[in-house]
Amino acid sequence: MPCKLLNLCEYETHKLVRIQSVRLGSLKWTFNGVILMFVCIVMFWNKEYQEHDYVVSSVTAKVKGVAMTSLPDVGDIVWDVVDYSGPSQGKNSFFVVTNVIVTKNQRQGKCPEVPPYGKVCWTDKDCVKGFWDQNSHGVQTGACVKFDVTQKTCEVSTWCPIETKKKPPKPALLASAENFTVLIKNNIRFPNFNFIRRNILPEMTDNYLKHCQFNRRTDPWCPIFRLGDIVQEARENFSEMAVEGGVIGIQIKWDCNLDGFLRNCLPKYSFRRLDEKESNRTLYPGLNFRFARYQTEKGVAERTLFKAFGIRFDVMVFGKAGKFSIIQLIIYIGSTLSYYALTTLFIDWLIGTSCFSKEARQNYSEKKIESVQDRTQCILCVSFVDENHIRVVKRSHRKSLQQVKPMSVHPFKDDIRHLSAMAGVLQKGHIIDKQPQALPRPSRPAWCLCGCCLPSTHPQEQLCCRMSRGHCITTSSLFEQLVLSRPLLEAVLLYREPLCELTEGEQWTTALRHCAYIQYITWRIGAPPRESLPVMPSCSVWRIREEYSSQDGEYTSMRPSRTTSPQSSPNTYL
Repeated sequence: MPCKLLNLCEYETHKLVRIQSVRLGSLKWTFNGVILMFVCIVMFWNKEYQEHDYVVSSVTAKVKGVAMTSLPDVGDIVWDVVDYSGPSQGKNSFFVVTNVIVTKNQRQGKCPEVPPYGKVCWTDKDCVKGFWDQNSHGVQTGACVKFDVTQKTCEVSTWCPIETKKKPPKPALLASAENFTVLIKNNIRFPNFNFIRRNILPEMTDNYLKHCQFNRRTDPWCPIFRLGDIVQEARENFSEMAVEGGVIGIQIKWDCNLDGFLRNCLPKYSFRRLDEKESNRTLYPGLNFRFARYQTEKGVAERTLFKAFGIRFDVMVFGKAGKFSIIQLIIYIGSTLSYYALTTLFIDWLIGTSCFSKEARQNYSEKKIESVQDRTQCILCVSFVDENHIRVVKRSHRKSLQQVKPMSVHPFKDDIRHLSAMAGVLQKGHIIDKQPQALPRPSRPAWCLCGCCLPSTHPQEQLCCRMSRGHCITTSSLFEQLVLSRPLLEAVLLYREPLCELTEGEQWTTALRHCAYIQYITWRIGAPPRESLPVMPSCSVWRIREEYSSQDGEYTSMRPSRTTSPQSSPNTYL
């Protein structure tokens, strides 16, 4: 279609086919109802009608508790929050010491390196002065000294005596840390809604916070947690975990609904272990670090070295808030309209199955699907007098139309008008009893089987009225009555144009000739298959031209032309 400015003002819509069927109609509304129910359930369950915003938060933690341990060669030590909290573990994390290895009274000096980190030696030549590596406890002096009664190691300059104990004590020295408590303060904000809240809820009082403790069943919103309960919620055993340490995650989830009377914004706590305790059992299990306490003894600096094992708690905050938005509702409704196409797809599939008869399926397919043929590959339909069906063929530029194999075969559809015309002829006494008379042409082409066709150089014009040898249809008296009868043709033309003048002349002869073409097509082909062009045989075309000849002897070759017969295709080869 050519691009024109007026094309912008045109509107196009889809063609619909309405099937009058109670069964299909009920099935359609049932499926549509199920889809509507599904869409509504998903909309309310996932709050698809809301605009959402994600949480921005900050976390602080405050641990409380006191424990006493009895350490070998050290005595009783009281551990308060300063002792067992350890150094800062990063943002939103806190650490609690649960076990220790103590090496006391270390001084700067020289002592043998501890195997396996120290190199076993035999003489001083085996040791390199100033050498160290990442596993060394100090810098080698170059001397080979006795480590114990069985072996010697290289001497190093370091804090002596060197820590020799590797495995932490069992049970853990600070196992009572499971009774410590931690207050977690979480402040959140949803910027898009300018909404601020914290996990210490407005209705909580100072007296309540002094006595409450988190319990998933009885007090699920208390911000004070017992460490043993946290580990138990993570499905771990505190006594076992306290020996080597580990990492526990405290997850705070905010799922807030900010819609009017449905407003709800409360934290939900969950806990899980973050480090792998099984796969890393032999590869640096648990969590530990070292720290020292320094003192001066007789003017000499000393320290007590602690290798601390403990549990790190990482607080992770997740959250999303939703608030009604008409824009989000419209977007959701628009995105779900496509689900209704499933009903059409299912019913179309159902009609195409054996649930419906072959006739019903074919009728529905013909009504729904309108085939449009490519004009560069013109589809033609032909009829032979010795066959009771119509052939649909593709036009060939090399083969004669007589020899082209059919693409499909369709039953002939009788034309009611021609049957009425036949009855009219019989009622007037024109009984057709004339025997066919052969009128052979002097130069019959090879593709002609009736003997009345004329040669042609165009393959689409090389068509006979028969598929086997026999009498030509133009010799039939019915051909004379229905196609060539001048009174009948004039009556047809007057029927179409009641005020036309019956005057002799070239224009009137041309009109009669074209009307005869249409009469033959309607008689022998009737209503051609959709998008196909009916073609007349050469013998019939030339017989009509002989009866209603052109004065100059020039005729239009076979071309698409509009006919006015309502029963014939709008495109006909003349």
